Amino acid sequence: MNENENENENESSESKSSASSESRKGRAAGRSKVPLLAILPVTVTSLVIGLPFVVGDHPLRWRPGSLEPALVLRDSPSGSAHSDTTAPSGGASPATETEEAQPAGPAPKVDKPWKAGMPEWGVQIFWEDKKDRDDAYIENQARKQAAYLVGLKANAVSVSFPFYTEGRTSTKLSAGHGTPTPEHLETVLRVFHEAGLRTTVRPTLDEVVLVPPEGWRGNIKPTDKEAWFDSYEALLGPYLDVAQRQRAATFVIGTELNSMEGDPGWKGLIATAEKRFKGEVSYDANWDNYVGGHIAVPVERLGVDAYFPVKVPDDAPVDQLVDGWNAWLDKKTKGPLPRIVLAEAGISAMDGAYSAPGDFYARRKLNPLVQANWYKAVCQVVRERKMTGVYWWSVSFNADPKAAPKEEDSRLNFAGRPDSEREIRSCFGSDYAGPGAGATP
Repeated sequence: MNENENENENESSESKSSASSESRKGRAAGRSKVPLLAILPVTVTSLVIGLPFVVGDHPLRWRPGSLEPALVLRDSPSGSAHSDTTAPSGGASPATETEEAQPAGPAPKVDKPWKAGMPEWGVQIFWEDKKDRDDAYIENQARKQAAYLVGLKANAVSVSFPFYTEGRTSTKLSAGHGTPTPEHLETVLRVFHEAGLRTTVRPTLDEVVLVPPEGWRGNIKPTDKEAWFDSYEALLGPYLDVAQRQRAATFVIGTELNSMEGDPGWKGLIATAEKRFKGEVSYDANWDNYVGGHIAVPVERLGVDAYFPVKVPDDAPVDQLVDGWNAWLDKKTKGPLPRIVLAEAGISAMDGAYSAPGDFYARRKLNPLVQANWYKAVCQVVRERKMTGVYWWSVSFNADPKAAPKEEDSRLNFAGRPDSEREIRSCFGSDYAGPGAGATP
């Protein structure tokens, strides 16, 4: 019991002693002056209010360093601070962050959990962490996202998060303001795993200091590549360990690093990663390098960030979009692509997006059908070409996935767009059996 609680107990005891003393004085003056029926309600009220303070189960609690009490509506059996639901004593405000941070209970589970050979029907969750977020907020938000994914009929999720460099020629890579801690990542992977989702961990080099679109992660030129790989290995270590503990299926060792592909430094980095992580180690290539040549990164599996431009009008039928995609893929190889997963596929819900689906910066007139038809076409390509699966870009971890997008939100967002969500459910709920268990090495 803390000091404030002792004071409250003493005050409560003094109040009860004073009330007792007054009662005695009243009785001394004569019973006829204070009828028994007047004393009884006071006594009952004193017991109801005072007894909880004496036994320690009172509803008002003082937090350390705070003079304002909080109303505790319920306690967890373990007494964990994360399990309290509190509101200021002056009256609870609706949907406070403290209330939102409370675990919402187990998320619904995937109907048909992924197994080898099945398609990966997934979503990229992009996560910029904030260091002031506590564990309860992280867990509750993960449950919210897991429930949304299960509602889309997804069986997989990829967690993309940023790490940072100091410039295009820098040899230093590090965690930064938006990089989740290993502990926070562990919580999120655990919640997704409990929901039956196949999990991928995908650290991605942030581009802000590279000044996009001219500068981007695909044209970095570190002055000392050996030092760059050493720094990268040190950064990835704790996240590889978390992925191993939480039984992630895939760890993406690099994403869209065109200018670094083919460097001998990948061999040592991947060998170290495979010692710490026993799942698949993957690399996600940008669509242009995938089509244009060999991706010289020695990994078990290859993902493609697939933003193939198709020059058709906004009202083009889905078949034309499918033909446009196949024309690009045929430049690499024709026929089935059972060892390829579309690690990113997406498009802005706006006019003119078909000719530049990877343009993250344009903001033209909103056109939800452009996005929905693109999703329908891509899903058809995945099935016809016998691909491993697709991960749609993207849902923000910190957002409410059921809320309609705001005007200032990215046009690439699909959460809250009914037409796009309908096509995703149709895709994920299709009868496509997948590439088969023997398709991946």
